[in-house]
Amino acid sequence: MDAVLPSGMTRRRVELRIVKPAFAWFARPTVTIDGVGHPAQWGTGTWAVPDEGTTALGVYLFNRAWRFGAASVTVTASDDVLEYRGGLLPAGPGRLRSV
Repeated sequence: MDAVLPSGMTRRRVELRIVKPAFAWFARPTVTIDGVGHPAQWGTGTWAVPDEGTTALGVYLFNRAWRFGAASVTVTASDDVLEYRGGLLPAGPGRLRSV
């Protein structure tokens, strides 16, 4: 497994749009890149991924009581923009898809 280079050295970026559900239950999103979690915010952001090969990218929501809405995809070279939508209720998976 290739490690992600420091922020300024990686040329490949993926835009991730994290849409807040109507009832977020005080949840905050977390983005995982190859299994490593990174805190995130609602809205649009860019994430550095390895320049070559595929990368496992996932998003889940958490609050002080539980973790929910997990979704993941394998990012290829053709995926530049992804969108995550959490479920309406804090049960079940979220949706992460290429836009």
